[in-house]
Amino acid sequence: MQNRQEKISQVIVTAGQMHDIEDRIFAAGMPVVALMEKVAGLIARRIQEILLKKGDVASNTLLKRGGSRVGILVGPGHNGGDALVVARELHFRGYEVWIYSPFSKLKELTSHHLQYAQSLGIHIYQTIEQLPDSDLLIDGLFGFGLERNLTDSIASAINQLNELSVPIYSIDLPSGLHTDTGVVLGTAIRATHTFCLGLWKLAFFQDRALEFIGKAELIDFDIPFADVEAVLKDAPRIRRITPVMALATLPLPRPSVTHKYKEGHLLLICGSRRYAGGAILTGLGARASGVGMLSIAVPESLKSILVSHLPEALIVGCPETETGAIAQLQLPENTDLSSFNAIACGPGLTRDTTPVVQEVIASDRPLILDADGLNILALMGAIATLKKRLAVTILTPHAGEFQRLFPDVADAKDDRIKAVQEAAVLSGAVVLLKGARTAIANPQGDVWSIPESTPALARGGSGDVLTGLLGGLLAQAETKQIPVEDIVATAAWWHSQAGIIAAQERTELGVDAFTLTQYLMKALSN
Repeated sequence: MQNRQEKISQVIVTAGQMHDIEDRIFAAGMPVVALMEKVAGLIARRIQEILLKKGDVASNTLLKRGGSRVGILVGPGHNGGDALVVARELHFRGYEVWIYSPFSKLKELTSHHLQYAQSLGIHIYQTIEQLPDSDLLIDGLFGFGLERNLTDSIASAINQLNELSVPIYSIDLPSGLHTDTGVVLGTAIRATHTFCLGLWKLAFFQDRALEFIGKAELIDFDIPFADVEAVLKDAPRIRRITPVMALATLPLPRPSVTHKYKEGHLLLICGSRRYAGGAILTGLGARASGVGMLSIAVPESLKSILVSHLPEALIVGCPETETGAIAQLQLPENTDLSSFNAIACGPGLTRDTTPVVQEVIASDRPLILDADGLNILALMGAIATLKKRLAVTILTPHAGEFQRLFPDVADAKDDRIKAVQEAAVLSGAVVLLKGARTAIANPQGDVWSIPESTPALARGGSGDVLTGLLGGLLAQAETKQIPVEDIVATAAWWHSQAGIIAAQERTELGVDAFTLTQYLMKALSN
């Protein structure tokens, strides 16, 4: 059974849901002032820990000066109140603190905290031109729920603050970001570090917001999980994939008495004369999954190459077109598509394989479509075609492929969570939308998001590795009654972690797709 902390770490909420959860807490008797004191105390303690961390560059600079100068950016609402309590606490701990408070009208509690800070002798400035130097800025201008564009003097101030060569720590969300979509509302603070308060907000999982958020961490202030459940109720859930969640599925259970066909039989349909590497990389990804039996259908001219890289796999050479693509599937005697627990189709195929892709879509087998499998599906009409399938379908598009598949769905670049959710509901497929924050949705509208990744995975072939890995897990899951969504989330997390570990050891430039396959097992042992 998961503990409360693990449950909280998986929850992602909208601004509206967070407002409702806070309202329940206050209605139950928690004073706003008490919660503000608790939250700000946790933030102040965390900032001090970061600054004093051994080896931290900023910390070394501050320690050499015998202290640290901290600028506090104060907004008109309770986010500003949080920042003022942080200012007070850091002042009491010996930091040299000043406050930037450009607003004439403040919420009552925030105004009281400002008045007290002034009584402590903390300098308060109202214009950007007055601000003294600082070693660190703490952004409490605007919290979650901001809807309007920032303009005029406050927008100008934010732009000037961003130009300073000073770390900025944002409270809850960088000021100027939309809580749900991550869109920049006119302008926004470019934070070095963001403390998300209570529960993860959607913006942290929107690719467009990441350059403003910096390093993100959750400040857990003990929201009762019953209040979270009461607000979310039967609404589609949006979950953050944690190591505990992913590793609950891995390694896939295997009884002491079994055989290869009981541990899943996967058919990969991939590769062409032009893209032979796609077949190899997909096969290597599948190998790492531990699938019991792996069959790979490729053009006949690639058979010997595949055998040399994957001697344990059954390589099926198929008739090929003049362009070197698979002309038709030619499976071994007494074998048809129903012989396999799962099929993964697409990497390296080219669009000359349209009849083959149509054949597997018409099958009754769990199916993963990637790359040209997706492009061919788009030409067929994705939603209408997928609605006719009775078996599980998993789509793994990047943003461009997603747009071709679902031209009438909201643009994934604007709100990837909403887009993937809508696409899955309309198509009846499980949709994995690749990106810096890969998002997965099922036909019921539930969403899972990967919380971290690495630009090292922006390399040709890394998606092929994911297709193979996911295919192998899906084939095994089909024999073990494991929910498909859990398998997809686990595969995406595993693939991402392998990339992160490889980049840490080899730098982001040193992680090609073949190298990535060598880190898949290491990701599970870390």
